[in-house]
Amino acid sequence: MQKLRYGILSTSSIAPRFIAGVRHADAGEILALSSRTLEKAQEKAALWGIPRSYGSHDALLADPDVNIVYISAVNSQHYPWAKAALEAGKHVVCEKPCTTCAAHTAELFALAKEKGLFFMEAEKMLLLPTLEEVRRRIAAGDLGQIYMAEMAHSFAASYNGWMFDPTVGGGPLLSSGIYAVQLLLWLFGPIAHISGVASKENGVEWQYVLSGATQSGVLFNAKNSTRAILDNTARIFGAKGYVEIPEYWKARKAVFHIAGQNPETVEFPCEHELMYEAAHIAACMEQGLLRSPVVTEEISIGGISALETVKQNW
Repeated sequence: MQKLRYGILSTSSIAPRFIAGVRHADAGEILALSSRTLEKAQEKAALWGIPRSYGSHDALLADPDVNIVYISAVNSQHYPWAKAALEAGKHVVCEKPCTTCAAHTAELFALAKEKGLFFMEAEKMLLLPTLEEVRRRIAAGDLGQIYMAEMAHSFAASYNGWMFDPTVGGGPLLSSGIYAVQLLLWLFGPIAHISGVASKENGVEWQYVLSGATQSGVLFNAKNSTRAILDNTARIFGAKGYVEIPEYWKARKAVFHIAGQNPETVEFPCEHELMYEAAHIAACMEQGLLRSPVVTEEISIGGISALETVKQNW
């Protein structure tokens, strides 16, 4: 297989974490970086040890040695730059949410298929060994029939100046709600109903509560706040017990509480949780896959469809 030579499109706050994951997993070369100005690109390239820097994203896409592009721009820019990268003949890994609407996400998957290129939403959570173990044990019946799930996530959004700008896809629903709905889809299948309420300022939510049910009958709620401090834990409840997953979107451990037994903790410590995502991308490419068998097209489209429903109801 041809070695993966990444172009990093944007100098966003998650970009250095993805770069560290690729390097830690030895899953490709970080060849080039682009920003909206050459000065910013050169500054970050020097800081992150990247040999090539470009003052425009178009220049990055024109580099013939870059064969895969990681898109970490603001949410509203995922779709146009993912489309441009695919049209330039590059494989694409696009940060979550893949786009801000289901129609655009479906269009990108279709374009990648037409071009014979790899395309994946960068949903690291579903590739973490902690959550793989949770899913395995749920499937094995360790918790019995699953009836309910709850997820809490809070963070201070001040490090991203665009977070509350509606014109660029701001708001925590897209940035963290996607974790909740895609975890539900991955564990329990399609969502039958979802609704929510939010606290807003200048037209953008700063906290929300979602509730609903999956087609398989699991009732759920998911909440997020950028001001209140929540416990940042997912809990899944079954007939035999429940499992707690601290910081579920980057989980390093899970605690199983089975009736009549002592709590059992499973742990998968790691320095860079995005290394599993980087290794998965490389493995897919090595096998000649154009789609991830884990972060599937159905999960990407289903996740953003659920959030669209919530926003429309708001």
